Formats: sequence, C-alpha cells, structure tokens
Amino acid sequence: MKISFITTTLNEEKSIDSFLSSIAKQTQKPEEIIIVDAGSTDQTVKKIKTYQKKLPIKLIVESGVNRSRGRNIAIKQARGEIIAVSDAGCILDPNWLKEITSPLKKKNVSVVAGSYQPIAKTPFQKCLAFYTCADVYQKNKNRFLPSSRSIAFKKNVWKKVGGYPKNLNYCEDLVFDQKLKRAKYYFHFAPKAVVYWPQRKTPKQAFRQFYNYAFGDGRVFFSPLQTHSVKISLIFLRYLIGLIIFGLAIKYPIWRPIFAFIFFAYLAWPIIKTRKNLSGSALFLSPLMQLLSDFAVMLGATRGILENIKKKV
Repeated sequence: MKISFITTTLNEEKSIDSFLSSIAKQTQKPEEIIIVDAGSTDQTVKKIKTYQKKLPIKLIVESGVNRSRGRNIAIKQARGEIIAVSDAGCILDPNWLKEITSPLKKKNVSVVAGSYQPIAKTPFQKCLAFYTCADVYQKNKNRFLPSSRSIAFKKNVWKKVGGYPKNLNYCEDLVFDQKLKRAKYYFHFAPKAVVYWPQRKTPKQAFRQFYNYAFGDGRVFFSPLQTHSVKISLIFLRYLIGLIIFGLAIKYPIWRPIFAFIFFAYLAWPIIKTRKNLSGSALFLSPLMQLLSDFAVMLGATRGILENIKKKV
C-alpha cells in the first residue's frame, strides 16, 4: 500500500528545517510528501523548495486556508491509500512512519493513533508540557484521541466521514477523531510512533496556545462531536462558585476564612496533581500555569461560542 505524508505550513521558517530533516531520516520513506502552505510571508516556502531536491515533495500554496482545509486539499491530491499526518514544528522519530503505518496493513485497522513527547528544556516548558500533553501522561489507549501531529489512516475512511471539519482551524483534529469513532472505525494505538513536540517558551505564547485551543472547542461546544465541553463548563463553574463566595466574604466576615481556604486549596491543587510528573521549579510553577490556562480557556471558549452563535444567526 502506498503511503502519502501530508502536512500544512504557515510561517514555519524557524522549524521547517528540523521537521523536513526528520522526514528525510525516516527508516521507511513515504511515496510522496504533500505540503499545503497557507501563504507564508517568511522563508518557509523557499526552504521547502530546497528539500524538493532530496524528498518527493509536492508543494501547494493556498493563501488563507486553515489547517482543516489545507489537510483536505493535501489528502484529496494524495495518491496513497494510507495517509500519514504530522505538524510542521514537530520532529519525527526515525521509526515514526514505519510504526504508524504498519498496523494499517491489517484489514480491521482503519486509524492509527501515534504518540508524542514534549521537548521541554526550561522549568516553564516542563510545567507547560503537563498541561498540553496531559493525554500522553494519562494515556488510556481506549479513550486516547490522536492529535494530527501523530496520526495515520486509510484514505477511504477520511472520504467516508467527510474529511476534516473545514470551518475549524483549532480542535479540528479531535472533531475528525470523533467523526471516525462515531463511524465505528477501529483505532490502533502505536506508542512507538513518537513525534517530539517543542513547547512554547513564554507565558504569552502559552496563553495564546490555550486560548486558540479553547476557541476551537467553543466553536463546537454544543456539537455532538465536542470533546472538552464538560471540562470547560467545570472551569466556568469553579470560578462562578469562587466569585459567589468572594462576594459573600466581602459582605459577611464569617465567609472570609472559607474563601481563604478555598483560594489556597485551589492553588495547592495543581501542585498535588502534577507532583508525580514534575519536580523543582517546574512543580511550583503549576499554580500559575493553572491560572493562566483557566483564564485563557474561559476567554477562548467564550469567543468561540459567541462566534458560532453569530454565524448561526
């Protein structure tokens, strides 16, 4: 079975070399590599073209397309029966393509969920990795939904479920997973198919990351294909209860020690839940990371929900 590797890019000049180099080092090579660029204004396209001399890259420039549409364009153009997907900005383990595509040779396997590991050098990045890679830390192969930084599937199942949701730029991979799950396609978990994912370096970058993910979740908040609506609702509920108790504490002194206890318990909770995976400075950054992610998620989800309602009206 022929293998087509597909990805999308937008202003990835800082990471595209390491990404394409990791493809070149694969122990099993794809028959073709299709890259859809969304209109990069940096050196991304120029760098991709230099790799066309040593890799079977087909470059398609479609300015303004989101990730979903870019992937759908690439897959539609693909000649392979097997589609392997990862994200620019990542680094593929040399055996990644072999590990993520070999299970698809079995008739009953339609989708392969690969793994991913964070690249985290600083305490901040190590702390962030616990939040962005929670599914990796708490893997349950029966519940794990693969990110499109590490997934492979048969092209015919992509076609049957209608491809990636073309209106989404974030959370699109999990919605695609849900479509495949609801269609009863069998998922195989391949823990050795590893993609290495560099973590954001600053609080501003991390906030934007959480915000964007939550914005995508907000766009499908009321959809049967949603994946995080309950978790997001619980975050809003926690802060609503906190605000009510805070209001009571201002008016009634008896509530002040109760509010203080709840406040400090909430700050201690991230340390307790991350203590098995983090240590040192990274561990004690977790309360700040919790607050940063909470507010980013609430803002992003709110905007996503409102935008979705606006489009329906």
